[in-house]
Amino acid sequence: MAWFLLLWSAAPLSAPDAIDTLIVCPASFVTALKPWIAHRTQQGRRVQLSQVTATSEAVRATIRQTARQGHLKYVLLVGDAEAAEGEHGPQAGRGCVPSGRIAAKVNVAWGSEPEIATDNWYADLDDDQLPDVALGRLCVRSPEEVQTQVRKILTYEKYPEPGGWQRQINLVAGIGSLGRLADTVLELTTQKFLTDGIPAAYQTTMTYANWRSPFCPDPSRFREATLFRLNEGCLFWIYIGHAQQRFLAPIFVPGAAFPILDADDARRVNAVQGLPIAVFLACYTGAFDQAEDCLAEALLRAEGGPVAAICGSRVTMPYGMAVMSDALLDEFFVHRRGTLGDLFLAAKRRMGADDKDNPRRQLLDALAAAISPAADQLSAERVEHVALFNLLGDPLLQLPQPRPIEVHAADSVRGGQSLSVSGSCPLAGEGWIELVCRRDRTRVSPPGRSQFVPTYEFVRSFQQTYRQANDPVWVANPFTSNGGNFEMQLAVPPDCSGPCHARVCVIAPSGVALGAADVFVERVAEQPRPVSLQAAQPRKAVRK
Repeated sequence: MAWFLLLWSAAPLSAPDAIDTLIVCPASFVTALKPWIAHRTQQGRRVQLSQVTATSEAVRATIRQTARQGHLKYVLLVGDAEAAEGEHGPQAGRGCVPSGRIAAKVNVAWGSEPEIATDNWYADLDDDQLPDVALGRLCVRSPEEVQTQVRKILTYEKYPEPGGWQRQINLVAGIGSLGRLADTVLELTTQKFLTDGIPAAYQTTMTYANWRSPFCPDPSRFREATLFRLNEGCLFWIYIGHAQQRFLAPIFVPGAAFPILDADDARRVNAVQGLPIAVFLACYTGAFDQAEDCLAEALLRAEGGPVAAICGSRVTMPYGMAVMSDALLDEFFVHRRGTLGDLFLAAKRRMGADDKDNPRRQLLDALAAAISPAADQLSAERVEHVALFNLLGDPLLQLPQPRPIEVHAADSVRGGQSLSVSGSCPLAGEGWIELVCRRDRTRVSPPGRSQFVPTYEFVRSFQQTYRQANDPVWVANPFTSNGGNFEMQLAVPPDCSGPCHARVCVIAPSGVALGAADVFVERVAEQPRPVSLQAAQPRKAVRK
């Protein structure tokens, strides 16, 4: 195996040969990992393998020894974590890389266990509780599972499916159940983050487990809607809400409850285009140290499941998760991190800082101070969430970053008029130009639902309303980009009004390009109704 491994050396390595990537992997998995090592080596990574996996202390010592060379950037752990003491599953002790464990301080007040299983303990090289290297774990129990994970990673990077999935972000949300006021505040905050944190050029969908919301499908078909959003392919699939180790909290309607997703649904997951990166802003979905698979592990093991997952291993809290999600959005869309590990590392390090110059952080801090039962421990809560959240996936996974399209459009236009959209696209390919409403609005005013009526007609209406709420497109025209300047006229529908975006997407064999410009559509002024001369004449009195 010497042809693809850089082995330990007593002499220090020169800078060009210094190790930047360390693999911690049981001997039984090394052969199955060969294609991954070859792929990363071809990319210029200097890879070293360690089979020291007996204890977490030994693993940590190995990582720190390698880091002393001064060039370590990435660490990949290959193997399931050992089951907690007293929990002996069929794979316990075999092919494992143990997790680190730290004492819980803040989330115990919310009912969590006294210890947190965390891989951040390995990534923290100077004991300041913040990671210094990008670290991820392939949760695998057999060589066959290693092959599945490696195949998904290599396909994702080397043979990406061309299509609009690279601009698609699907969100699934459970109800907060923190009280009517707190839930309303959190819902409004989520809408603001979706509007401000995700660029307008991206397409988002929302599937919300609140039967009063227009974004709620037929509650009895909520599981199917969740699976559809996983299987249609997307860049990120994000869940926000309550969960347990193997399932997401159900949707409740008066007199009934319906499932959203559980670990047994993994056999039904089969993304037809791009494999999503799953982000679970929820409790326990990433409890990777338990004898039984957590939900994230079950989905990752599926051939057509997510390519990676970011998830919490114990009880997580609203403020800590909100700060995490804000940092992830900013690091991907603004700082455009190249790998998933770099994205996760930068987001975690920001969580440890005050970040007072960030207006969204200021908003989160103010909300948390008002409604959180641990308002005096916000800094400690953020740091604890650095440990709670782990990357189950390859830290070197290359993120698809669509190329920017320069888009120009008038600041405002009136409904029924023509809107000129122009700009410059760096890619030659097929695409479309569309006018869409802003994310905090819907094209069609949704019906109010003050009461749940368990009738066929009432429940059937949910599906149509759900589809309409997730369809922001007023008008769309196909066009062919020649890899340069373009201009097209869009006929604005007469009933279109309010804040909108002119959005452009081009798909080429070499990638995807996106762009958008803000447009305000003025409502068509109502014309006075014509009055006929006959109607204008005074009526003659009729004698009785």
